[in-house]
Amino acid sequence: MNWTQLPLGPLQTNCYILSGEDGECIVFDPGAEGEQLVQWLNENRLQPLAVLLTHAHFDHIGAVEQVRQAFNVPVYLHKEEAEWLTDPSLNGSARFQFGEISGQPADHLLDEEESLTIGKFSFRLFHTPGHSPGSISYFFEEGNAVFAGDTLFMGSIGRTDLPGGNHEQLLQSIHNHLLTLPEEAIVLPGHGPATMIGDEMERNPFLNGF
Repeated sequence: MNWTQLPLGPLQTNCYILSGEDGECIVFDPGAEGEQLVQWLNENRLQPLAVLLTHAHFDHIGAVEQVRQAFNVPVYLHKEEAEWLTDPSLNGSARFQFGEISGQPADHLLDEEESLTIGKFSFRLFHTPGHSPGSISYFFEEGNAVFAGDTLFMGSIGRTDLPGGNHEQLLQSIHNHLLTLPEEAIVLPGHGPATMIGDEMERNPFLNGF
């Protein structure tokens, strides 16, 4: 299994492609530049099985419809943000100058902690609210990597000043879920470079005391 990081759009939101040797793949957070993303997938002979969203802020969902329609794949999202894909006032696109984003509802709504298997890809799901009410972190145990969205970054944590954000809840989500993962687990954040759980436990100034 391989993962590829593709920063997309004006906010350089990380879209991740998790792929197997047979070309089947999972698309995480297709945030923008839908035509280019679809072209990249086709050029690399990859066949998406699903779109998994860590949350539904506008910079993480801008290319959802292009990918869904191009490959006829389902979209997964936490139930707390069930209305966000269809409502620019909820996903935040109505408040910024990048154009309003709306599309079809998610095909599957996820609920709390559970496991998820799509084709050959299996994940442990953690509900990690704080940055947004329905933030999910997807732990891919086979690759020892967690797709963490905007929950945890290298040397930082997600912002909590947007509607539905909660700083204390975010810290608890990180402490109760992400910091229980192996220290060598790779953190694949929504923005910026990858990091490791152990490095953030040691050096992240926002996690002092954890």
